Amino acid sequence: MAQIVLHQAVSMFLLILVGAGCFKLHLLSRETVSQISGLVLKVVNPVVIFMAYQREFQAELVRNLGWTFLLSVIAYAIAISVSYLCIREKEGRETVIERFSCIYSNCGFMGIPLVKSMFDYEGVFYLTAFLTVFNALVWSHGVMQMSGEKSLKSLGKVLRSPAIIAIILGMIFFFVQIPLPDILSETLDSLGSLNTPLAMIVAGATIIQTDLLQTFRKPRVFYISLIKLILIPVLITGIFMLIPEEKIVEMTVVAAMAAPSAAICTMQCLNYNRNAAYASELFGITTLFSVATMPLMMILYELTIKL
Repeated sequence: MAQIVLHQAVSMFLLILVGAGCFKLHLLSRETVSQISGLVLKVVNPVVIFMAYQREFQAELVRNLGWTFLLSVIAYAIAISVSYLCIREKEGRETVIERFSCIYSNCGFMGIPLVKSMFDYEGVFYLTAFLTVFNALVWSHGVMQMSGEKSLKSLGKVLRSPAIIAIILGMIFFFVQIPLPDILSETLDSLGSLNTPLAMIVAGATIIQTDLLQTFRKPRVFYISLIKLILIPVLITGIFMLIPEEKIVEMTVVAAMAAPSAAICTMQCLNYNRNAAYASELFGITTLFSVATMPLMMILYELTIKL
């Protein structure tokens, strides 16, 4: 497993370099990067999620899916607690952005490629449970933090998100056992195979737009990255050791939580007039570091369960 994870990490890093190079060579513009990002989030990711449900019904799969929901809730409880304990409110500090960046990960962009490389579509199948919890929280707790208002009206957006629609459709096809025609299945598989290269190219093009040299001079960015990429995943791994469950289920949740800060943080900052530039810096740096830390967390998990 460690070899698979490291191989995927190197592949992801090279694709990120391709994205950065394409942007520098003006083969990609800001608008194009945004459009490709939308394509991945609204079309390719949902296709991968839907295809994860194209499998024979097994009670064990349903049981593990339920466990993934529970472990995802536990993981977020840990992430929220740690972020509030380690990031205290202080005048002049972007507390809301830092907490949001630590709690919510880019689990679709970075999580799906890594999980799929480790466990193929079965891993993505379990990851859909995590994505459901993520969407529910990011559009409730996350929005309330950004807006400063205690309102749940944004929850309606959860049900309209392409990922949730794909999960609902996928579950219907899974439980009713509706098989896709071969030609349609092959077409969707081909579309889903675009997920990793497009997601990494977008990540690289986004990172290169950040003033990395200036960002590297900010110690606070490293502190937030340490909490997001190391502390939270390590604590989650430790807690999961007390819950003897399927290895694939636990590693899927750990991988999703170990992903870099969510890109949606920057978009919500723009919506609520917060410091979007700082959110973008956190996204860029954590994405860059995560190419090394995500595989590290997977290897740490494997070593821990062998003790």
